[in-house]
Amino acid sequence: MADKTTEKVKELMRIPEMIRNIGVCAHIDHGKTTFSDNLLSGAGMISDELAGKQLALDFREDEQERGITIDAANVSMVHQYEGNDFLINLIDTPGHVDFGGDVTRAMRAVDGAIVLIDAVEGIMPQTETVLKQALRERVKPVLFINKVDRLIKEVKLTPQQMQERFIKIINDVNRLIRHIATDEFKEKWQVNVQEGSVSFGSAFHKWGVNFPYMQKHQISFKDIIDAYTSEKEDGYKVLHEKAPVHKVVLEMVIKHHPNPKEAQKYRIPHIWRGDQESIEGKSLINCDVNGPVGFICTKIDIDKHAGEVAAGRLFSGTVRQGDEVYMNLAKRKVRVQQVIIYKGAQRIQVSEAVAGNIVGIIGLKDVFAGETVSTNPMEPFEALTHLFEPVITKSIEAAKASDLPRLVEVLKQVNKEDPSVTIEINEETGENLMHGMGELHLEVIENRIKREKGLNVKTSAPIVVYRETVLKKSAEIEGKSPNKHNKFYIIVEPLEDNVYQAIKSGEIPEGRVKKNDKLLLDVLRNLGWDAKMARNVRDVFKGNLFLDQTRGEVHIGEVIELVLDGFEQVMKEGPLAREPGVKMKVCLMDTKLHEDAIHRGPAQVLPAVRAAIKGAMLNAGALIYEPVQILQIEAPGTYIGEISKLVQNKRGQLLEMNQEGEHITVKAKLPVGEMFGLSNDLRSATGGRGVQYLVDQMYEKLPNELQQKIIRSIRERKGLSVDEDLAIQKE
Repeated sequence: MADKTTEKVKELMRIPEMIRNIGVCAHIDHGKTTFSDNLLSGAGMISDELAGKQLALDFREDEQERGITIDAANVSMVHQYEGNDFLINLIDTPGHVDFGGDVTRAMRAVDGAIVLIDAVEGIMPQTETVLKQALRERVKPVLFINKVDRLIKEVKLTPQQMQERFIKIINDVNRLIRHIATDEFKEKWQVNVQEGSVSFGSAFHKWGVNFPYMQKHQISFKDIIDAYTSEKEDGYKVLHEKAPVHKVVLEMVIKHHPNPKEAQKYRIPHIWRGDQESIEGKSLINCDVNGPVGFICTKIDIDKHAGEVAAGRLFSGTVRQGDEVYMNLAKRKVRVQQVIIYKGAQRIQVSEAVAGNIVGIIGLKDVFAGETVSTNPMEPFEALTHLFEPVITKSIEAAKASDLPRLVEVLKQVNKEDPSVTIEINEETGENLMHGMGELHLEVIENRIKREKGLNVKTSAPIVVYRETVLKKSAEIEGKSPNKHNKFYIIVEPLEDNVYQAIKSGEIPEGRVKKNDKLLLDVLRNLGWDAKMARNVRDVFKGNLFLDQTRGEVHIGEVIELVLDGFEQVMKEGPLAREPGVKMKVCLMDTKLHEDAIHRGPAQVLPAVRAAIKGAMLNAGALIYEPVQILQIEAPGTYIGEISKLVQNKRGQLLEMNQEGEHITVKAKLPVGEMFGLSNDLRSATGGRGVQYLVDQMYEKLPNELQQKIIRSIRERKGLSVDEDLAIQKE
């Protein structure tokens, strides 16, 4: 970053009205990274010739080899509009669904999103996913329709047909916004051609236009088409001179995206559940640079010289080098060693940063994405919840036994850099597990461990993670403590669909519940619960609820945390095959507790609670759910028979089929357990011309005939007894 630019960034950082924090998001291969390169070249950060080729924000080797963005990358740049300088903090996010966790985290840091759509392909499954992720975080979208040159050169559309194509894409986007956004923004955030919150162009050829820009500079649709169809070979260069894409897009961002002061007024009440009238609350809502620090870490990079670099959004206060700050989830104080701003792979050190900016902090030892950093202890920001859970697991070991301590260290680092990979280190069995979003996700992680961390590892074949749940309401089951002095009475029943969906969507946040949590009470009452029942909720854990329905129990307050520990332990490892629990309501109905606290410690309470919950689950018809995914498969129409056969052979079902000209789009539901190697099978079945995209993911009951077989195979793999079915019941 030129010194002049750095100085300008430092100056503008202090004026929230002149800042825009934005993310670029899209379906894979819709041209995001080329687009982001253009914005950088326009800001004078990379040369014009290299824009679209440099992949300035895909600076990791594996990204350039695979031609995809895997990590979100940050950059701060300056753009002049109507005589004023504006600071644009940009995050380029991945488009492949396996890296969707990075999109979720990036959306917490920004206030506006540029949704990029390929003019030929239109809205795709991942477009819908990134829009959901943006709107869930109250991030305002604008639209850029990319690859317009393909409509002219390949599809050969007339001006009229081009306009019809744009209108269809815009209507599809607005329909999605109406469907996903909260009531407050359903209409307010519709993208609008006349107002200029929709632009179109070609990032590859470096031009872009929108309606106000075309009027102002007298450019017509005909001019756009002529640029490609005239005798001149590079006629589109004129378009680049008349309407450079960076200028058009950054003007759209400045006009249509909110500055941090505006955005935090409506974003903070949604992403922070503390008292809005407190000093911290007012400071966050007002983006107050003089208030206490409120920073959320959204991404961690491990730098071999600097150590952990925590990137994220500073919502309030001023962070200075040397400041002592508090990490709320880790519950400890640390000292800020460096404050930095970003230019893609480059980091520029600054002495301080103020509210309303995306910055990096060095010195937050053992920080995790999602950590809230503040001046004094405060209510943390809402947890960063991802749309899809990890469903594929591999065990991983060091090729050399002497590397085992280093492997544990590296796996902890990997988990920090990409929190959507869950790492499980089992000290007892010595088994290390990586849970990821898909085969590609785990393959990339494995390659990074080998290449970037320099550690040779071996991994197992992929394993599917199942779920344990119940069919009906159980009887009241008693769990006795080993000393026989404490008893717990538990009922387990299926959790209502609408409540489970509210947990999945983040409307009901995961975590232990404070007494009289008003927001939770309101949500549950809207979902049909009575207030008395809603007040009994004590814990929301991995899609399950725990309720304390005891009355007048004198010592319950002293043991409730232990009871919740026991509940969470069973929800992590159920009675059938030690797989996680899902979609259950666990109710503590009654207890008999020893008068003396010494006789009701963890060694007594935990086994009793676990036994009661497991017993109640078995009594309620415990069974296995399997992960299933809805995929969109696209291929030439002639391959419909082969696709149909492939789906059926993998225990899948066809949901819908659409044919447009020579092209077919199929939606199919497939069990994840049958999907290993699907990409190769699809390529073979379609002569290399079929592609698949993830649309949705859920858990469904494993067919009855497979229940025992799968339970036995999981127990065998985990080294649990499988001699007889009763062994399962006795545990």
